[in-house]
Amino acid sequence: MVVHTNAIVISALKYAEADLIVKCYTQKSGLKTYMLRGILKSKKGKFKTSLFQPLTQLELVAKHKDKGSLEYLQDAKILTHYKTLHTNVVKSAMVMFISEMLKNTIQEEEKNEELYHYLENTFNWLDSHSEIANFHLLFLLKLTRYLGFYPEVSGKDLMYFNLLDGIFQDSKTNSYCIKGDLLDNLKLLLGTNFETIDDVKLTKNNRSELLELLLNYYQLHIESFKKPKSLTVLHEIFN
Repeated sequence: MVVHTNAIVISALKYAEADLIVKCYTQKSGLKTYMLRGILKSKKGKFKTSLFQPLTQLELVAKHKDKGSLEYLQDAKILTHYKTLHTNVVKSAMVMFISEMLKNTIQEEEKNEELYHYLENTFNWLDSHSEIANFHLLFLLKLTRYLGFYPEVSGKDLMYFNLLDGIFQDSKTNSYCIKGDLLDNLKLLLGTNFETIDDVKLTKNNRSELLELLLNYYQLHIESFKKPKSLTVLHEIFN
């Protein structure tokens, strides 16, 4: 079946001598993986490797068998021309980290327009703003809504947050319960959005602790989740 769809590049992995395996999150078909043969050696081919940088937004024409196998890409062109996402050092580190997080968390080959638009809108926001120190934290927190484990906020005034159950509670019931300053900073994130994110004042240590908290939260709720290797680069950039 030939499909015309918008898509966001999640990863591109070299295969054999000159091939590229590209994972994309598509608007119409969810997660899809494409084999691009000879792209790394051909200078006159249809596709340029620059098209498949992480988080690039594309318009695709593809043949989908929808059998969980590698799909065939007929055409691809840039949908949104980023101005800073791949040239700003800090943003590039975020892109590397976020793309690895998406690779480790999104598995479903099914349409999810809400998730697609969330990714599309937040990457456009990141490209067009300069105050982004807390972006990755809010991005990860809000992403859990589309992955099915967003915190239950009805008891937000209680003293503990239980990472295992994703709820606020008034007493500690297991080793995954947090309180104190870390909990206060989590509540700050829960109460903000991307337009007001710069109002959340965090120190480097606060930011590092919150990121570790969110990664642990993901690890508890996604089977076989692995922390991104690019986490080290992100820490270096912000330190």
